[in-house]
Amino acid sequence: MPSQMEHAMETMMFTFHKFAGDKGYLTKEDLRVLMEKEFPGFLENQKDPLACRDGKVGFQSFFSLIAGLTIACNDYFVVHMKQKGKK
Repeated sequence: MPSQMEHAMETMMFTFHKFAGDKGYLTKEDLRVLMEKEFPGFLENQKDPLACRDGKVGFQSFFSLIAGLTIACNDYFVVHMKQKGKK
């Protein structure tokens, strides 16, 4: 039985490959579709969240993006929880 963390890792890998297909990377369009389906509402608040120099996003860059989003969400969660505790 996989742990919760192993399941999270597996989900990120499978999600990347689901949208990347056989080519092994995401195009700007692939990333747009992935973000719209997996992070509804995120794109509407961004100027150009899909900017990439060569038009390709490999797994390492994808993982960095997801890690950055996770860190930002955690920071928001921590601040929100602290504010909630002060009430």
